[in-house]
Amino acid sequence: MAFMHAASSECLRSELDLWIIPPTQTALESTHWVPYKPLTTLDSSNTVEFSIPGVGHEYIDPAHTLLYVKAKIVKADGTDIVANDQNDAAPVNYALHALWSQVDVSLNQKVISHSSMTYAYRAYIESLMNYDASAKKSHMTQRMWYEDTPGHFDSLDGRENLGLAWRRSRTSNSRQFELMGPLHIDFFNQDHFLLNNVELRIKLIRNRDAFTLMSTAGTERIKLLDATLYIRKVAISPSVMLGHAQALEKSPAKYPVNRVDIKTVTITQGLRDKNLDNLFMNQLPQRIIIGFVDNRAFNGDYARNGFNFQHFDINYLSLMVDGHPVPSQPLTPDFGNGLYMESYNTLFCGTGIHWKDEGNNISYSDYPGGNTLFCFDLSPDLSASEPHWNLQKQGTLRLELKFAAPLAQPINCIVYAEFQNLIEIDKHRNVVVDYNV
Repeated sequence: MAFMHAASSECLRSELDLWIIPPTQTALESTHWVPYKPLTTLDSSNTVEFSIPGVGHEYIDPAHTLLYVKAKIVKADGTDIVANDQNDAAPVNYALHALWSQVDVSLNQKVISHSSMTYAYRAYIESLMNYDASAKKSHMTQRMWYEDTPGHFDSLDGRENLGLAWRRSRTSNSRQFELMGPLHIDFFNQDHFLLNNVELRIKLIRNRDAFTLMSTAGTERIKLLDATLYIRKVAISPSVMLGHAQALEKSPAKYPVNRVDIKTVTITQGLRDKNLDNLFMNQLPQRIIIGFVDNRAFNGDYARNGFNFQHFDINYLSLMVDGHPVPSQPLTPDFGNGLYMESYNTLFCGTGIHWKDEGNNISYSDYPGGNTLFCFDLSPDLSASEPHWNLQKQGTLRLELKFAAPLAQPINCIVYAEFQNLIEIDKHRNVVVDYNV
């Protein structure tokens, strides 16, 4: 005999639903990408600025914005490099985003982005942590993502550093190269359309050539030849636009964003321990990612890779959130003896891919060779990667560090933090944010 549980209900297999057809989308009538050129010539300043007017009845889809750049590497005097020069200059990894130190975004002249001059680090960390090998070897090569060989991030020898060899093959001898990809911006990392009649303005500030390039000569620079911002505009049905207008009379449109803030702290030479107090005060982040780079590379040095996250023989890391340690026991890696499993595991349990059929293409042996990052999910339900919100908490964040030996050179501690925030636009197209810019 067959029985059904009293608490269960009957169901029908979808294969037997022979009279059901898919729903029809009617809100979006058409879509197209519109190219925008910079407001000024590329040689006139170290900034590239775009203005996208909001006039008309079309909405803007920020999530599908693309930046296109054409450039070449030239000598200090602007002349082309030729084969006889035997020049070894090449861009660092993720060249599309290493080009920029800061990206400012404003809506109707209201700035909604932070000015920390660490945009390149934000873009690199997000891509390193969130994409697997298949993505990094396919569409991310549009942005010139070719990973440096672990342990050889600072090497200019293409036989040792295979990623640099690939990047050099696309850029050597002043060969023109193209880059294309999305921007790592809070507002562009959400899927809500931007209302019409809101001007979107984006200003990209150039990074130092000594940061973007690696070379023996140390005098080359990147010359921008072209830049285009592709904006997806969407025609909305009149009934939906009328509904939005009526809803705006009652309350503003809401754009939940995953806001990113990056703090950098210099740790001086000779120290063996360092306490970083009040890294973030008031609103506490949902996620923290911590890494260390050589201070010379951070400030721009043709001989050093600014994305070389080294361990510097750290043997103690304790994150204190309002006086409570996260995790409950400090991390105590021993890199000298190859014992750093708990630290390596944070790359997965702190980024939402723990026990999933996903990854970040960083193996255990690759971790200490330039990929040493420490990730912590601070949300109560380990949901920093999920779309729902958690209760906003106020407090302080403290970081305690110890090293096995005195630091041989100054280093920079880079702290990447994610917050849950809200941007609102009212019927008069006034923009309000619930965080300090």
